[in-house]
Order: sequence, then structure tokens, then C-alpha cells
Amino acid sequence: MASSEQMAYDRQIAIWLMVCAAVIIGMILLGGITRLTHSGLSMVEWKPLMGIIPPLSEQAWMETFDKYKQFPEYQKINLGMTLQGFKAIFMYEYLHRLLGRLIGVLFFFPFLYFAIKGRIRTGLMPKLIALFILGALQGLLGWYMVMSGLVNDPHVSQYRLTAHLGLAVLIYAYMFWLAIDLWLPSGGVCAEPLGRYKSWSTLLVGLVFLMILSGGLVAGTRAGFAYSTWPLMGNSFIPQGLYTGSPAWISAFEDVTTIQFNHRMFAYLLLVVISWFSFGVYTNSGPGRARTGAIALFAMLLIQAVLGVLNLLLHVPVALAAAHQGGAVVLLTAALFVCHALRRP
Repeated sequence: MASSEQMAYDRQIAIWLMVCAAVIIGMILLGGITRLTHSGLSMVEWKPLMGIIPPLSEQAWMETFDKYKQFPEYQKINLGMTLQGFKAIFMYEYLHRLLGRLIGVLFFFPFLYFAIKGRIRTGLMPKLIALFILGALQGLLGWYMVMSGLVNDPHVSQYRLTAHLGLAVLIYAYMFWLAIDLWLPSGGVCAEPLGRYKSWSTLLVGLVFLMILSGGLVAGTRAGFAYSTWPLMGNSFIPQGLYTGSPAWISAFEDVTTIQFNHRMFAYLLLVVISWFSFGVYTNSGPGRARTGAIALFAMLLIQAVLGVLNLLLHVPVALAAAHQGGAVVLLTAALFVCHALRRP
């Protein structure tokens, strides 16, 4: 096969992966909205195949509502909810699950086509299969998360929610990396003095991913509501009650004060590190992907910081909170782009 022909196939596969990645961003945003509107426990059954069909008649809606009434969220939180109110929260969760199925279809059938046509380059097939397996596991993890809230305490586990968010972001990041790797193949080695930033770029991707996981803990424990002031938490920069759990480390995962404090400190760390990194890459590179990525990374950092502060001050409105969650993924995208530019120049 001619090299130019394989390059054309690589571009086709890259476009397909980019489309899938874009839909995954939509899935992450819709998942955040579902959580923020307290809709995630409205569907008390998991039907991977038949679940694509929503209630179509008033009787079907009543039967679905009656099933919901048997669980603690209705009995302890939403007692007296009307059918119209139930329909509203049901549709958020239904659309979230429907979009998950759509992603599976968008990935599986083009993958099958490219595989049958022999257009997948050597070494790429195992990576695409790994993506498909991770996607299937994400569906299982989503139901495992929902199950944690269908119990006496009608709130999903922050551990399972964070794992669900983390795996979604991991799938997106891997998919995006494969796409840009196919679209922008390596052309050589990274010239000095940019070479010293290569390792930092990988570390930066890891730090942004950890920050997203930290945000998952904030969301899962509703720690964003604990202190609605900035830059202070209440009356001081370092609030009382940090790490008072037994053992102390458990506070980082279960105490709302500690969780919000850690999230803020992580944000300050990223502000310093990304600012230094972006300035270094920008000043030591000429026009090209690395410089463009550095500008985008720094700009997105500032936007994300502003969104975070506004969420605190305005008591986490749904639209701003969803934008903040989406902004985290865009920030990760910029970090991945710069990392690729430095590692695959």
C-alpha cells in the first residue's frame, strides 16, 4: 500500500475519532447536568438494550414513576413529587444513557468498516479495541455508580462518581491523543531548549487529570456549597477542621471542608505551574503547534479559574457548574495538544 494512501486512511480514522471524542465531551457535560439537577437516580433499572425506549404512554409513565417511588430518593427527598416533575428528572438521565449508547454505535460500526476494509495501520488495532473495552466498562461503571444511590442513603458514592468521571475523561484523552497522532505524525525530534519541557508536558497532563478527579470529589460530596467565599474560606484562608477525620487521610475524600480546600490548593498549584510552563514554551519556540498550544493552555487556565471562582460566589448554578466541568476537559485537551507538539514535533 502506498504511503500516501495509508496517510489518507489515517486522516479518515482521525476524523472519526475526533467526532467520537466531541460526543464524549457532550456526554461529560450532560452527565454533569444530570448530577446537578439531581436526576441520576430517576431510572431505577438498567436495561442496556430495551432501555433505549422511553415510556410512550401515560400508563407507561405511571408504571415507571411507581417503580421510582419504591426507592429512598423519592421517599426521603422527593416525597410528593408530581408526575410532571418526575418526567423532567427522568429525561435528563434517559438522554444521558441514550447518548452513551449513541457513542457505542458511533464507535463500533465505523471501527468494523475500517477493520474489514483493512484501513487500520499496523499497531493501531489493539489501541482501538482497548478503547471499545473501556467504553463497555464505562457503561457498567455508570450503573455501579447509580446502584450506590438506590439504598437507604439516596446519594451516589463520591468514589464511584469520581471513578465514572475519571474513566470518561481517560477514554476521551486517549481517543484525542490517537486522533492527533494520526493527523499530525511525528516529523523529528524536539529542538532545544524546548526539549526540557517534554517531561513537564507529560506531568502537566497528569496534574490536570488529577484536578478533574478532585473536582469529581467536590461534586460527589457537594463540597462546592460548603464555603461560598473567595479567596478566603469563611473568615480565613486555611479553615478550621481540616483533616480531622479518623484516620486523618479519609478527610481528603469524605470531609467537605478538606475536599474544597484541596481543590482550591490544586487550582493554585496549576496556576503557577501552567503559567510558568506556557511562558517557557511560548518564549522558546517559533510559530508552530507548541506555541499555539501554549497560548491556548494559558488562556483556558484563566477561563477555568474564573469559572471556578464564580461557581463559589454564586452558589454553584447549573449552567456555570456545567461550564466549569466542560472547561476542565478543554484545559486537558490543550495540555494534551502541547504535550503532543513537544513529543511528536
